[in-house]
Amino acid sequence: MNRLLPLWLSCVPLVLLVALISIVVSIFGDETLAGASQISLIVATAVCLSIGLLRKVITWADFEKALADKIGGVSGGIIILLLIGALGGSWMVGGIVPTLIYYGMQIMSPQWFLVSACAICALVSVITGSSWTTIATIGIALMGIGQALGFHEGWAAGAIISGAYFGDKISPLSDTTVLASSTVGTPLFTHIRYMLYTTVPTFLITLLIFTFEGLWHEPAASEHVTMVQHTLQQTFFISPWLLVVPLLTGVLIAMRLPSMVVLFLATLMGALTAAFTQGTLLDEIAGADLEGFSQRLRGALIVVYGKTNLDTGVPELNDLFATRGMAGMLDTIWLIICAMLFGAAMTVTGMLETIMQALIRLVRGVVSLVATTAFTGVFLNVVSADQYLSIILSATMFGPTYKRYGLEPRLLSRTCEDSATVTSVLIPWNTCGMTQSHVLGVSTLVYAPFCFFCYLSPLMTILAATLIPKKVRR
Repeated sequence: MNRLLPLWLSCVPLVLLVALISIVVSIFGDETLAGASQISLIVATAVCLSIGLLRKVITWADFEKALADKIGGVSGGIIILLLIGALGGSWMVGGIVPTLIYYGMQIMSPQWFLVSACAICALVSVITGSSWTTIATIGIALMGIGQALGFHEGWAAGAIISGAYFGDKISPLSDTTVLASSTVGTPLFTHIRYMLYTTVPTFLITLLIFTFEGLWHEPAASEHVTMVQHTLQQTFFISPWLLVVPLLTGVLIAMRLPSMVVLFLATLMGALTAAFTQGTLLDEIAGADLEGFSQRLRGALIVVYGKTNLDTGVPELNDLFATRGMAGMLDTIWLIICAMLFGAAMTVTGMLETIMQALIRLVRGVVSLVATTAFTGVFLNVVSADQYLSIILSATMFGPTYKRYGLEPRLLSRTCEDSATVTSVLIPWNTCGMTQSHVLGVSTLVYAPFCFFCYLSPLMTILAATLIPKKVRR
């Protein structure tokens, strides 16, 4: 690369990407990730490369090398995503997640509904690693309970979303958690442990707010909880013994084993649990005229790699028990690859460096750098309408700066999660905001003020930056 391109020209591919994403989101809605966003990235990449080649700042060989480096850097994350899909299927059909939901709902009481709803959604989201699944399943039931008990729909939705995005942010099974850590190059569990310094205080403050609000109400009892628990018992074998699997998984995590090993062993435990305790479900999923071991093995393999749908007789709960398996992660993997394509093009042409130089002028120290990163994550959620793009672009743009200033990569990955991951649901035209508003039947602008965890997280990460003793090296 001979020279840097001017700032206005460097912004052209980014502005084009924002425009394309805005168009496809308006057309496809929550189905944008099925391919439209990926095509937008490819088109923006083509424009970026065309500018670089025409201005003779790169050769095609330069791009191929940069692309190989980018894809190689996230290859481990891609394998983890596949294992996450496998784990989600085996734990759901194995009755592990239903057992956690069943016993978790027993702790609820009318006065403690808001804080219980937040805690239950957090628990389910941590176990499943998916805020979308949590909100679209148990969140719907909790929303109905809250409204029946007389709670404002904004408060109920805020509690559900706050809890769900706590899990989305901190669960080792979450694709955003894996994406942030793998894009930056931080080991998964190192990333998660470092996030505890900001996530736990923020979540405790959130629970405290919901506790005080809930104590002001004296709601009546609801039959929804009983219905859900009855459905769980009718569909799955529920037993406290099934909780041994998540406990053992916690032990494996505490032993600091590689995340791939933990996820593989946890998936294996889930599949074995399904074979021994949920045989009828596996036979139903297998859907073949086989007998004995062959039938169970077929069902177990489908649970791990494919999509499953169980009819519980309660339509709003059917989605709770639906699983995606490994195949369900392919859209996310496709998006990551296309985002790496765009990132490689922006990097090798020097456009990213040009934009970064403009942003870095705002930095005056560690706190300023973290605040700028957090603001960028929120801003990209607004303009790109997708949390995955926000995480990848924020991490890619600021990675060299954190390294040059002598700061650890885990600070960057944490800041991206504290901003890009959790604020996506607050933007009405973001894929997350559109989806959750549609699922819960509450306008984004109505529930946003009550999603305390989501907008307190960026503030907490900036506050935590003031406690970092290491000075910025220039």
